[in-house]
Amino acid sequence: MSEPAESFHEVLAGIAPKSSARAREAIERHLANSPHAGSMNAPALHRLARAIGRDHGVAKRLWASGEQTARFLAPLVEISTGVTPQQMESWVREFDSWGLVDCCCRYLFLDTRHAWKKAVEWSRRTREFEKRAGFSLMAYLAIHDKSAKDARFHRLLKIVERHATDERHFVKKAANWALRQIGKRNLRLNRAALQTARRIRTLDSRAARWIASDAIRELSSKRVVRRLRARRRRQRNASPSDGLACDRRGFSSKLHD
Repeated sequence: MSEPAESFHEVLAGIAPKSSARAREAIERHLANSPHAGSMNAPALHRLARAIGRDHGVAKRLWASGEQTARFLAPLVEISTGVTPQQMESWVREFDSWGLVDCCCRYLFLDTRHAWKKAVEWSRRTREFEKRAGFSLMAYLAIHDKSAKDARFHRLLKIVERHATDERHFVKKAANWALRQIGKRNLRLNRAALQTARRIRTLDSRAARWIASDAIRELSSKRVVRRLRARRRRQRNASPSDGLACDRRGFSSKLHD
């Protein structure tokens, strides 16, 4: 018979003696000031994660605890280069909130070599939070994968269009988010995303009409078009060594519920 999983505080208490002085101080402060695991806010979690550092064993124990705050901390301390598809599948099957989905996608899954494959795979899933994970990953890839070619995002636009009639709140919000972020990479993808949105708008679905209308409103706005044109000018004026990295200014990566 397997032993019961450790609680969040038991995991922290267990690693404190072996941690650096900085991490030990942060852990002891949390244990003293936060008697309930759920009392940590996002900035506090990030501070604690920085103090602990990257540690696969700690991430594994945190996730196994099953406690919400522990699971929000787990992707912040996990080592992305060692994450396997099996681990990603194990975690995604246990997603139970949009916040946990987006936290894992942004701070862990995005940085793995499996991100593109899983974004496509998960978009086909039936369970709401698994499917959201696919579109959340697409949005984060559009924001942060600066070297990806346009062709990869054209494929994602087809997937967004294919699943735009899913009426579930957390799926349609993520599909819309992915569509908008793809359309804010450059002027070429902006045009492609707008064309996709206009096709989606013709579908007989309230979710599809909302996804499309919201995306069209933002992607055709003067603010977005002006920034994309300015970005193109900077890229044309840049030397080859400067690369074609996208400027993130004005394009928020905030979580979307």
